[in-house]
Parts: sequence; C-alpha cells; structure tokens
Amino acid sequence: MSLRSPLGRARGMGSAKDGMTHFWAQRLTAVALVPITFWFCFSLVALAGADYAHFRAWLSMPGNTTLMLITIFITFHHAQLGMSVVLEDYVHDKGLLLISRTGVKFAAWLFGIFCAVSVLHVAFVGG
Repeated sequence: MSLRSPLGRARGMGSAKDGMTHFWAQRLTAVALVPITFWFCFSLVALAGADYAHFRAWLSMPGNTTLMLITIFITFHHAQLGMSVVLEDYVHDKGLLLISRTGVKFAAWLFGIFCAVSVLHVAFVGG
C-alpha cells in the first residue's frame, strides 16, 4: 500500500494531451460520414436494378467519383481510428499492441487503396 496521493501516483506517467488529436479525428470523421452515408444510400436506391453500363456512366461523373473516393477514405480512416481505440483498451502487451495497431493501419491503407483503384478503374477504364 502506498501513502502517495492519487495526484502523486499520476505525476510522471505522461501527458494526457496526446489523445485529443485522436479523439477529434474520430469525431470529425464520424460527423463527415453522416452526409456521405446519406448520399451513398440515396445513390444505391437510385441505381437499384441498373445495368453495368448505367452504373459506369453514373460513376464516371466527376462529382460521383469524387464523393465515392471521399467515402472510401473517410470510412477506412474512421474504422482504423476506432480499431486503434479497441486495441488500446483490450490489448495490454506493448509488443502485441504495436503489432496489432500497425497491422490495422496497414490493412486500412491496403483496402482503401484497393477500393480507390477499383473505383477509378471502373470510372475511367470501364472494365
């Protein structure tokens, strides 16, 4: 049992300022996803039953291509931020936490780039 006060035990354990950037990034991506999700759902409903040529023509419009790419990047960034929080809360081994967070970040980049290239391929090449 320690005779130190809670403040004395907390001193020297590092600053609590580091998490604010992560906190705000997660909140901002969540807020940005709201209108983008409405656009995406409306687009899915509007394209229901459309053939590939109609979908390709729709995706080839600059506004739709841009919004689709923004949707992809914000979604994967938000997912990566959320998974980092889950890992920090439940993985207590420092080495495993580092490997897990690196893996999540790598997977988010990999899948995000794959989706973006796929969207650009359909929009510009058409195959």
